[in-house]
Amino acid sequence: MSSIAFQGQFGAYSDLICRLSYPEMTTLPCETFEAAIEAVHEGRAELAMLPPENSLAGRVADMHALLPESGLSIIGEKFLRIEHCLLAPPGASIASIKRIHSHPVALGQVRRLIRELGATPVVEYDTAGAAEIVAAKNSMEDAAIASSLAGELHGLQILRRNVEDESHNTTRFYVMAKEPVVFAPDTPNLMTTFVFNVRNVPAALFKALGGFATNGVNMTKLESYMVNGTFTATQFLAEVEGHPAQEKLRLAFEELTFFSTEIKILGTYPADAFRLAQRAGG
Repeated sequence: MSSIAFQGQFGAYSDLICRLSYPEMTTLPCETFEAAIEAVHEGRAELAMLPPENSLAGRVADMHALLPESGLSIIGEKFLRIEHCLLAPPGASIASIKRIHSHPVALGQVRRLIRELGATPVVEYDTAGAAEIVAAKNSMEDAAIASSLAGELHGLQILRRNVEDESHNTTRFYVMAKEPVVFAPDTPNLMTTFVFNVRNVPAALFKALGGFATNGVNMTKLESYMVNGTFTATQFLAEVEGHPAQEKLRLAFEELTFFSTEIKILGTYPADAFRLAQRAGG
């Protein structure tokens, strides 16, 4: 049975999206994003599931810097609605909880619950790890914020579901592999992710992006970040709708080359059903 690598431990949200998206594969927990990437290169995993962003927390640290040098291709995207659960050992109750353990980002997403219970937030290294710690403590006063999967794996009961402050809390994931998946240029609903640098001239970014506008290419994402710790070398990560071989996108990339020092396509892949539903709704 083939494996899919993710960062974190069993029960993490990354583990959950792997199981939901690829139930026929075994999940391979890795300590870091780099380790998940390396697992694919070494053949211990066929795929890696890596999160670039969350609708509340924003960009996932380090991912944008890792992607261009990963040596992997993006072959798909997945979206997971983050449903935080309040987990506690059997016998505990809402009234008995005095401390809530979780990753700091998750704790920041359940402030209303913490205030309601008058509980003390306790920072742990990740959500699934918090569930493991609470299970080991077996205290009626300690609870964890984590996925239902983490509760199931560690024998915890769910005191309350969907305790997050915002209902739109969603994490996006890239599915990455050693080799790209080849799609025909006329395949509908494709996305292309790429990175580029611009020349150090006035209005370079404006000119670089002009070809996408004039050719009617919809750009859904554009983010900048520093390269090699310098304030003068900026790299951009962008996402557009379409296939690079389609006429309008091909022309846009041709124009981009005049103002960019480097362009690297990270992957062309089908848009997830979540994206298509949002597009249809507005």
